[in-house]
Amino acid sequence: MKKKWSDYLWIASLTYLILGFFNILFAWLGLICFIVPIVISLVTGSKAYCHTYCGRGQLFALLGRKFHLSGCRPAPAWLSSKGFRYGFLAFFMVMFGQMLFNTALVFKGARDLRQVVTLLWTFRLPWHQAYHITGLPLWVSQFAFGFYSVMLTSTILGLITMVLFKPRSWCVYCPMGTMTQMICKAKARD
Repeated sequence: MKKKWSDYLWIASLTYLILGFFNILFAWLGLICFIVPIVISLVTGSKAYCHTYCGRGQLFALLGRKFHLSGCRPAPAWLSSKGFRYGFLAFFMVMFGQMLFNTALVFKGARDLRQVVTLLWTFRLPWHQAYHITGLPLWVSQFAFGFYSVMLTSTILGLITMVLFKPRSWCVYCPMGTMTQMICKAKARD
């Protein structure tokens, strides 16, 4: 089977994580992973992004299948239940909102820039190596630290579920997948 360009998007996901370690401003590129799936689902009414263009899902599949890092066990039913998926989406949106709030505080000058990446919304890691004086407003960097935290945390959750279950088990409860599914269902009703 001939490979298509879209089969190599896992490289973009891996590159994103690496670049964010060295320069936090690359975290802004992660917005592509938020905007493109929504646009595709709004325009096509499909989850084409998830099935074809999601580099993170491809990365998990590659690590799990080719490098045999996956348990290859079916995910438990609760992980794909409507309650868990919507609950995780709500939790994710609250954490995303908190990140935007912290960015707004830096924008207003009410808080100093925090050069920290928060893993699993709990563990604060100093990330000084990735911050370089750029001449940009501090809120731009604060958003990048927060957004990279979200992206790194979700990648770690995906890796954990990949190791425990099938390679793309993250896709079952991915907040973007849940959101695009909601959009597709709403479009199908129109």
